[in-house]
Amino acid sequence: MKISKQQAAANREQILTIASELFRARGIDNVSIAEVMDAAGFTHGGFYNHFVDKGALAREACTAAFARALESVREGLAAGLEHYVKSYLSAAHRDGEGGCPMAALASDAARHDELQPGFADGLVSTLELLTEALRRSGVTGRAAARMRAMRLVSEMVGALILARAVRLSAPQLSNELLRASRQAVQ
Repeated sequence: MKISKQQAAANREQILTIASELFRARGIDNVSIAEVMDAAGFTHGGFYNHFVDKGALAREACTAAFARALESVREGLAAGLEHYVKSYLSAAHRDGEGGCPMAALASDAARHDELQPGFADGLVSTLELLTEALRRSGVTGRAAARMRAMRLVSEMVGALILARAVRLSAPQLSNELLRASRQAVQ
């Protein structure tokens, strides 16, 4: 049965959304095409109507994850830089599935070259949003604000990755990492 272009586009978007969630939660190498398609409610064979291979899916899922994350960054920054930092470095964000593509996909991007362009674009866009927020908060000069944004992202993402890595075996340490980073970046 033939489906409309509109339905095909909706199906493709559903596959990307599911893949993005699964890749961020478990890593690209730990998710199969069959798992993605099953979770999206489609057959494995239908995958190739939308993507050439898993690498193409991973690339587009990374880009889609950053597009959604950037909306979240904008919303968080609209409430203020301090609010955004507290939200990012919270136990709820640490414990949530997926979350920030920088924290969830950084090691995958290092191993999968096809992810790097989308990852870099998402990082640059995040840095631009934070640079402007820092300028509005009083950091003088674009270069100084950009350097501060780079340090802020590095601290926040690193803290989140480390806090997630020990949250079950050393929950107090995990909480300390979040708390210390919240204090350091404000």
